Amino acid sequence: MAQVLVAMSGGVDSAVAAELLVAAGHDVTGVHLKLAEVAAEEQVPGHGCCTLDDAQDARRAAQVLGIPFYVWDMADEFRREVQDPFAASYAAGVTPNPCVTCNERVKYAALLDRATRLGFDALATGHHARLRRDGLPVTQPGPGTQLRRAVDAGKDQSYVLYVASPDQLDRTLLPVGELSKVEVRARAAAAGLRVADKPDSYDVCFIPDGDTAGYLADRVPAAPGPIVDLQDGEVGRHDGVWRYTVGQRRGLGRAVGSHRRRFVVDVDAPSRTVVVGPREALACHWLEVAMPTWAVADPPTPGDRVLVQIRAHAPAVPAMLVPAEESSGWRVAFDQPLHGVALGQAAVLYDESDELCLGGGRIARADRPAGLPLVTG
Repeated sequence: MAQVLVAMSGGVDSAVAAELLVAAGHDVTGVHLKLAEVAAEEQVPGHGCCTLDDAQDARRAAQVLGIPFYVWDMADEFRREVQDPFAASYAAGVTPNPCVTCNERVKYAALLDRATRLGFDALATGHHARLRRDGLPVTQPGPGTQLRRAVDAGKDQSYVLYVASPDQLDRTLLPVGELSKVEVRARAAAAGLRVADKPDSYDVCFIPDGDTAGYLADRVPAAPGPIVDLQDGEVGRHDGVWRYTVGQRRGLGRAVGSHRRRFVVDVDAPSRTVVVGPREALACHWLEVAMPTWAVADPPTPGDRVLVQIRAHAPAVPAMLVPAEESSGWRVAFDQPLHGVALGQAAVLYDESDELCLGGGRIARADRPAGLPLVTG
């Protein structure tokens, strides 16, 4: 059996991950990460995962399971690696994914490195994703581990774990990926875990009320500029490009008129211009990733058919991998135009079965509608 460090958020998934590992005979230690510093009056139950209640729930679960438990303060790392880049990205007209960044730099990668230095054989989390080796579920750390979608497709989180390298996957355990959410809650109840019925957390953990624009308004200076319609020219003004992202429809205000369906089709930070247009103007035929990371030992090569997912809850769409024109990364050319491709978001590749996660990267370049310049970020 292995010595396993389990990241316990205070939710039901990570608690059951710990329970499953204890039941399998592993030597388990729980750790709760203090990440976002959210004032008590701003905390919203069920939103986020960094409240005092969450830490207490994680501690109680560890007590029920009879495992050692610690709280590690990583708020400084979280602010430096996730929160500050989040605001800076929006100010630059780029749409970040803080959950991917958190896994890449704090919650998963950095924690795995720390666990290894402390002598643990593996890190386990409550992510809904499966690990397979030789086609079988992974119950012990070891070489040849592959990242696959969760049994419960509606809860699959492989998208945010694409940053894991083969070496990192070999030192990872994801027990709940083999269970549906219903089964996870039933297992928690049977084990006497009080979090069995705890609602899932959602929204960005450091913006528990979901008001991203309000959060950014306190951290990014106002930078007024024009709102330009592809057909009608300037139709209004805005306070800052950070209030907008490609594909956005809500929040455009009176500028576009209530009788017209208009979407944000481009955000140009240098000129402080937000461009709006009809839905068909969102059509994108290809995107490029400059510095991909691969979760498999044998990455795909140009000419390979893949499926591409550009948002955490978006379906993966068929495409072909081709060399990038102006970087050492790769380009994916979609079979059918994809709408709402935003720079900064993660493009994650899966094999044609839509099961095996191949890797991915941040969208750095994409085509735009006729009349708009090519966008890079």
